[in-house]
Amino acid sequence: MSRLTVVVVAGLLASCSQLPAGGPAGDEFVSIASQTSSLKYELVEVTPATLDVLRYREDETFAGRFKGEGGRGSDIIGVGDYVAVTIWEAGAGGLFSSPAGTLGGGTKSALIPEQPVSQQGTISIPYAGSVNVAGKSPDEVKLAIEEALAGKAIEPQVLVSVTRNIANTVTLTGEIAGGGRLPLSNRGDRLLDVLSAATLGAPTHELFVQLTRGRDTIRVPLQRITTVPSENIFLRSGDVITVTREPQTFTAFGATGGNAQVPFDALGVTLSEAIAKVGGLQDMRADPAGVFVFRLEPPEIVRGLAPESPLLATGAPVPVVYRVNLRDPAGLFLAKAMRIYNKDLVYISNAPLNELQKFLLLVNSVTQPAFTGLSVANQLDN
Repeated sequence: MSRLTVVVVAGLLASCSQLPAGGPAGDEFVSIASQTSSLKYELVEVTPATLDVLRYREDETFAGRFKGEGGRGSDIIGVGDYVAVTIWEAGAGGLFSSPAGTLGGGTKSALIPEQPVSQQGTISIPYAGSVNVAGKSPDEVKLAIEEALAGKAIEPQVLVSVTRNIANTVTLTGEIAGGGRLPLSNRGDRLLDVLSAATLGAPTHELFVQLTRGRDTIRVPLQRITTVPSENIFLRSGDVITVTREPQTFTAFGATGGNAQVPFDALGVTLSEAIAKVGGLQDMRADPAGVFVFRLEPPEIVRGLAPESPLLATGAPVPVVYRVNLRDPAGLFLAKAMRIYNKDLVYISNAPLNELQKFLLLVNSVTQPAFTGLSVANQLDN
C-alpha cells in the first residue's frame, strides 16, 4: 500500500511542470530575465524612480509643437478668394456714374461683380486694369484701386469685400458629419471652434484629432483637447484636421476576476483602475507580488530604465515587463500612479501556494480511486 503511494506520488512529482496554469509564475519572469544569453525582454521593478522616467513617455501635444503659432485671424486676400468691388464718384457723369438729369437724378456708384483672384494674384477693374490683390488686406486693395483711378474718375471712393473666402480656410474631415472646407473668421478660430461645426461619430474618449500643418502632423486625443485649454490652439489657413476613431483597450489575464480585452472609458487608466475593471485579484489564486505589465517601449525610455540593456542595440521598440509588488503597501500607491497605455497587457501570476493546491488535488484524484479499490479488495479477501 505505501509502496504504491510512493510510486504514484513520484510519478506526479515528475510531471509537476505539466500542471494546468493560467500563465507563468512570477519567479519565472525573474529567472528568465537573469539569463542574459536568452534575454528577450527587460524586467523592470516599478519604483518611484521608474515612474519618473515614464513621465517622459507623454504623447506629443499641439501646444508643444505649435507653440506661438497662430493667435489671431487674417483678412489677407489669397488666390482663389472671390472679391467684389463697389466704386463711388463724387458727382454724376463720371466713369462709374450715370449722367446728371437722368431718371433718378443719376447714380454715383457702380458694383463690379465678384470675381476670383487669379493665379497671378490679380483682379480686373475697368479703367484700372489688373490690380494685384493677393497678400493684401481689403483696405490695401481699396487704396490701390483709388490710386489707379485717380484722374480718371471723379474723386473715386472704393469698397472692397471678400464674398467667398477660399484661401483663409481649413479642411475638416474624418469620423464626422458636416466637415469640408471651412472659412476662418478674422478674429481667429481655435480648434474646438471648427470641430463644433461638425457632428462627431463616436464617444469623445475614442476619438483622436490629427492636425497637419505644412510638413508637420501631430495626433492628440480629443478628450485631451477638451480638458487641457492649452491644447485648444489657434488654427492657420491651410491646416488639415482629421478626426479618427480608435478605441483604446488593454488586455488582462491570469489570476484576475475575468480575462478579457477591456476598453478604456476615459482618456487615461491607471494600473489600479485596470485591475479593478477585471474584478481585482482572485483571493484563492493570485500572487499580489506578481502583478506584471507588458509593453513595447521606445528606446529613449528604456535608456532611462536600463541604460546597459543589450536590446537597445537594434534601435527598435524594446519589450519591457514591469513588475509591481502589491504585498508592499507602497505598491498600491505605485499602481495608482502607473498609467496604462493602449494595447498594454496586464498579467496576474498565480500564488505558489495555489500551485501546491493544484498538485495535492491531482494527487488525491489519482490515488483516491486506487486506495478505494484496494480497500474493497481487502474486504472481499476477508
